[in-house]
Amino acid sequence: MRNKVLVVAVHPDDETLGCGGTLLKHKDYGDKVHLLICTTLNKNHSYYQNRKKEINKVSKIFDFNSVNTLPFETTKVDQYSMIEIIEKISKIINKVKPNIIYLPFREDIHSDHKKIFEASYSCTKSFRYPFIQKIYMMETLSETEFAPGIKKDSFIPNTFVDISKYMDKKLDIMNIYKSEIKRHPFPRSKKNIKALAIFRGATCGFKFAESFMLLKEIL
Repeated sequence: MRNKVLVVAVHPDDETLGCGGTLLKHKDYGDKVHLLICTTLNKNHSYYQNRKKEINKVSKIFDFNSVNTLPFETTKVDQYSMIEIIEKISKIINKVKPNIIYLPFREDIHSDHKKIFEASYSCTKSFRYPFIQKIYMMETLSETEFAPGIKKDSFIPNTFVDISKYMDKKLDIMNIYKSEIKRHPFPRSKKNIKALAIFRGATCGFKFAESFMLLKEIL
């Protein structure tokens, strides 16, 4: 049976940073992959039109089965009620009916990430969403590594995906987000993205890997 995958990206580029290689692998396996982008730039922002073009280009390369967007303004998710966020995310989850979901890490330093995780995870209760079988948290450079350095708040992966075949394509896709990628030592640099994949790969015997925290698996 083919999987139906939903990745919850708080901001455009989170899907590529956190699980870009894994999503490409899902598509190669014939899985249906859906993207949910939870935030948007204000329409008066000078980069608004460029960002729309970037999202369209990235979506075509990934060949997403659907791209869903929510109207919450970037960096201002705290201003929206939790009820409103949950309602909108729940609507997308019920439309897509994924059996696999990728979420942001709950302790990411960005307040947008924290609130979207909380709202998204509220939409995974088995008695309301019985089709969900696996829930993962993903690692997003420039957010996850800045979580407090104590055990209960740290990203401790327990699932690894070999993305050696997809590493170059992941970097090419990330390069489309021109305003989000900069030179090393900026966290979202091609050098750092590759270094993290090398490090995670060394943990599990692959050239390059992405890592996740498995929150729930129903067999």
